[in-house]
Amino acid sequence: MKKIAKLSLVAAVAVASFTSANAQALEEAIKGVEVSGSVVYRYNDIQDDAAAASKDAVNNNYKVGLNLSSKVNEDVKFNSRFLVAGADLGFASLNTTHTAATTDIDKDTNPTTSLSNANFAYTGIKNTTVTAGKQGLATPYTTPTMIDENEQTGTGIMALSTVGPVTLGAAYFNQTNLDTSGELKANFTGAEDIAAVAAIATFAPVTVDAWYLDMQDRFSTYTLGAKSDFDLSGVKLGVDARWASLTPKDALAAAVGDNANTIAKLVLTGKAGIVNGKLAYATTGKDGGITALDSDATTVLKGWYLNTLNKADADYWQAVAGVDILSNLNLSANYGNLQYGANVEEEELYGQLTYKMSKNLSTYVRYGAYTKDTGSVANVDATAGRLQVAYTF
Repeated sequence: MKKIAKLSLVAAVAVASFTSANAQALEEAIKGVEVSGSVVYRYNDIQDDAAAASKDAVNNNYKVGLNLSSKVNEDVKFNSRFLVAGADLGFASLNTTHTAATTDIDKDTNPTTSLSNANFAYTGIKNTTVTAGKQGLATPYTTPTMIDENEQTGTGIMALSTVGPVTLGAAYFNQTNLDTSGELKANFTGAEDIAAVAAIATFAPVTVDAWYLDMQDRFSTYTLGAKSDFDLSGVKLGVDARWASLTPKDALAAAVGDNANTIAKLVLTGKAGIVNGKLAYATTGKDGGITALDSDATTVLKGWYLNTLNKADADYWQAVAGVDILSNLNLSANYGNLQYGANVEEEELYGQLTYKMSKNLSTYVRYGAYTKDTGSVANVDATAGRLQVAYTF
């Protein structure tokens, strides 16, 4: 009996030693790993008063992002991004509206997990970063990373090099997810090559940028932008101006025409004490408003339900007036009016209460009305509410 007890004690010590050794090895392995991410929940409730009920939607939306970066050696870092999201790398939306035709539409389901980024970043050349592999499409026409909404990714290489106040960039991608992500996804296969060059210069307090991008068999485009933030006697002011032109070709031209699509936009922001405001205007060309691949891109002006993407001959005004009720609680009134095409007019008016509980936890509640006047029975008159909670780490 004593012999068995001694053997059991030896086995226990051996197991403990093995576990401890592996724990130390694991600790060493993950010591250099940088972890960041986000968790976002959004609830939407939209009620359309039109007979067609085309915009009725009540849904729960989830998106979880996890970023892992590991130092391979002094010059190379490996970056990855995992998402619990929808097929477009945006929200996984679970509809709660039950109808007789779709008896299971309101059940709780499990969103899928995907690897959206897996790349190596090389920094062995002074003031230069070369990123190769699967990565976000970091251009003014796309949204490479968002804690909410969708993301555009591609496999290829992107290089950025800084000389004094100027950063030069070049990129090439041989495949993308643009066939599944973005408002124009029906026009792409995901196999089109993309090449881009850029120059970004900072001359305090102004930053200017210029981009040229070409997508194989689809379009070529360029954009120029200037942005500045400054303090004038205690009043914080911001100015953001941009011009973009996109010329469809080949397959895209066959669908939308081959004339240049353009946008000019100007955004002014201000904050004085507890009061903040924003005034924005954008106009698109008579030949079209295809100036980006996603409505959240820099080359688009977007409100809540209003945006200029793919809207020809558009005039879009935005106005926001806000006040800080507390240092971390802001109440704002938001108005937008968009006119385009053959006498189409869209309008939205909503209030938003934003609460930033801590640096990494914020929420907002939004409620308002949206109308679309097309001069026909297809007019839309809707009310909408939203609750969003965002946690970042």
